[in-house]
Order: sequence, then structure tokens, then C-alpha cells
Amino acid sequence: MSRAGSQEGTEIAKTTTNTTPRWEELLLRIRPIVEAALRGGDDAADLRDLRAALTGTHPADVALVMEHLLPPEAALVLAQLQQADEATAAEVLDELTPALSRYITDRASAPAVAALLDRLPMDDAAEIVSEASPARQEELIDALQERAPEDAAEVRELLGYTEDTVGRLLTDKFVRLSPGQTVDEAFAHIRRSDPDVETVNDLYVVERAGEDERLVGVLSIRSLIRAHPDTVVRAIMTKGSELVTVSVDTDQQEAARMISQYDILALPVLDRRGFLVGIVTIDDMIDVLVEEFNEDYLKLVGSDADEMDRKTPLQVAKLRLPWLVGTMFIELFAGVVISRYDWVLKEVILLASFMPVISAISGNVGLQAAAIIVRGLDTGHVSVGNMGKAIRKEVLTAVLMALACGLMLGTIGAIWSRRPTFGIVIGGAMTASMLTASFLGTAVPILSKRMGFDPATSAGPFETAFQDVIGFAVFLWLASLLLPWLR
Repeated sequence: MSRAGSQEGTEIAKTTTNTTPRWEELLLRIRPIVEAALRGGDDAADLRDLRAALTGTHPADVALVMEHLLPPEAALVLAQLQQADEATAAEVLDELTPALSRYITDRASAPAVAALLDRLPMDDAAEIVSEASPARQEELIDALQERAPEDAAEVRELLGYTEDTVGRLLTDKFVRLSPGQTVDEAFAHIRRSDPDVETVNDLYVVERAGEDERLVGVLSIRSLIRAHPDTVVRAIMTKGSELVTVSVDTDQQEAARMISQYDILALPVLDRRGFLVGIVTIDDMIDVLVEEFNEDYLKLVGSDADEMDRKTPLQVAKLRLPWLVGTMFIELFAGVVISRYDWVLKEVILLASFMPVISAISGNVGLQAAAIIVRGLDTGHVSVGNMGKAIRKEVLTAVLMALACGLMLGTIGAIWSRRPTFGIVIGGAMTASMLTASFLGTAVPILSKRMGFDPATSAGPFETAFQDVIGFAVFLWLASLLLPWLR
């Protein structure tokens, strides 16, 4: 092999075997520069190196790097990137977590932030603005007004819709067709359309109604490509009852479910009078689903990071304390049960060794069931109407797990104590406790939903508390019945 060929092979091998993510390589490269700059070095050559390293890097990688830096360091990175490539800096700002985005936008000058907002689709710009404090929101919109009055007006309009509704995510940048156009005319119209349109996968057929637009059909680009050039759009568009639309007041999660249900890439959005005002696209819906999943998971364990970050310590305490106090009082009943049967524990002290095991295993079963039901309520697979079906399925699953775990722990207890009856008590208590936990983990979220509470917040604490009360009661009651054979 020639030397050149050998070098080429070496380079290919390096590329193939290098498994370090790009963002980690960038982090290692720029961190010393950023730290030195913040210490007061402010070496112009180093900052030029920083801008050079950031230029050409994917916005998602830069955003991930910034999340692994201290907030002041991240702010410096974005400021330097904005000097080098303002368009990429805008995309990076859009990729950041709400907490870091808020930190940067609160401290950067309003005109600098407005310059970045002006580069983004207005639904993304509105989301960034909405994460700032009310006073800061006005400053940012006023700065955007000076740069682009139409964009500022659009941001104000989007912020006028209720949070977490489709109205906050819509964009009016989409391709509009007329029902009387031919396929050839439609293609010519697409070529002349605004380059900033959100998508051309779906095309929207509209008729004017004064200042408003009425949606009369939807046409996919695939259908347009396959049609004869002289075919009229009206003849090949989806229309009437086949149209899938949402309102500006539709919940974002519901819109995401509809996109999944109908396998479409965008949804037309109608205002409260039934006129077309925009579309929401699948990329926004994916963001919604990821965000909602993370929020529900964190709420299930009693923590919502973004919400906590927005609130004062007093507000956080008021939000979390009621559920903890409720759990504490329920757990006191477990204490009452244990005190009622303390004579049993005094007689057979080995029983106390198994109580934490039974509590922990059954508690995890309940949390698993609650997580499954909360996720099902969120995605629409579980509802208050089919509560019986959901509970029946989860309890039947729990029966199999409870019998297996009960038999296993009972065998261990029998060998440990050298008494088969001890194993029966342990195994029976484990089985009963797991079944109870599974039932409560399934029923509590559904009942919470029916009563208007947030199931993700209430499910975990109440399930574990009730499970402890019932589990310990069954455990010690069985032990008291079989006490003569346990001594």
C-alpha cells in the first residue's frame, strides 16, 4: 500500500473508532478559553478562537455544551457566537432549556435578544419571550418592535393565547393554494412562496372571506406530484369531514395525540369563528410530548424542576407541603397499626426484619402502576370511562408478580426462621401488600383525575402511604393469628 493510501486508511480508522460525541469534544476545547475570559483575561485572540470553534457547529451541539457550563459561561458563549453567526446563535437560544434561556435573556441587552428573536419563527420567539418575567417581556417586545413591527405584533398575538394551547405554537407561514388552480399553477405558486414557510409537505387550500381565510381542503405534496399537470386542485384535495383541524384553544397534548392518531405532519388551526389562522407542525408537537413526559415524571416523584425554578421558596413550599402533610397523616395510621400489634413484634422480633422489604417492594409495584396509568391518562390510552378495564388488567398482572415474590420471600423467611409458618406469614403479607399497592397505584391516579386533581402530583405520595397502612395491617394480623406456631 502506498504511503498516501496508508494515511487515508488511518484517517478513516480514526473517524470510525472515535466515539466521543461532538459536543463533548467542543466542551473540552472551549471550556479553558471561557474560564480564562471570565477570570478577566479577555484575550482577544482566545475569543477569536472561541468564535472559530463555535462557527459551523450544529446548534444542538452548542446548546448541549452550554447546558454543561456555568450560566455566566454559557452567556459568554452565546454572546460570542452571536458576533460570529447570529442565525446560528438564534437557533441555539431556541434549543436551550427554559431555565438557561431565561437566565441569558434576563441579563443580555434587549436589542441583542431582539436580534436573535427576529431570526426565529415567531412561535419559537414567543415561547422564549413567554419564559421571561412580565416586565422583561415588554422590554423584549418593544426592542423587537423597533426592528420588525410585524414580528412584534405576531409575538403579542401568540402570547395572547392561553398557555399550553395550540394558539401559542401556531405559525401563519404556510403555502396557500386556491381550489381552482391547476397542478402546474400550484407548483409555480409554491416556487414563488415565502422561503420561510414552515413546511411544504402539506398545502392548504383556502377561499377568501373578507379579511379572513376559510379552509376548504388540504393537499399533500405527494398527491400534487402524482397528479396530471392539468388537474384542478379541487379534484385531488382532502375536504369536508375528512379534514382534521384544531382550534386555537385546543390543548397542546390533544393536538399531539391527533397528529399521532392521524399520521400527519401538521395540523391546520382555526380561530374561534372557524377561520384558518395558522398551522402547528410535528416538530413542535414532539417538543410538547417530550416536555409533558418530563413534567409528569418529575411530578410523579414530587418535583417539577422548571416550575420550582420559577417560584420563590415560600411558593414551592405551599405547592408541595399539602401532599406531604396528607401523606404524613396517612402514614400515622401505619404507626397506629404497628403499635396495636407491638406485642406480636415483641414475641417474634424477626418479623421486624422483613417489614422494610415488604414495604419497599410493594411500594415500587405501586409506583410502577401509577407511572403506567399517569402515562396512559396523558396519551389517552386510559380514561376515567375505562377505569375498570385498566384496574382489572393491572391487578391481574400484579397477581402473577405477587405470587412469585410472595413465594420467594416466604421461602427465604421459612429457611431463615426454620419455621414454615413464618414463611407463610411473610409470603402472604408480601402477596397481599403487592396486590394492594397495585390496585391503589392504578385507582388513585384515575380517581384524582375524576376529582379534578393532578394525578401525577397526587398518585405517588397517597399510593405509598395507603399501601403501608394496609400492608402492615395484613402482615401483623396474619402474624397474630399464627403466633402460636411462630414462637
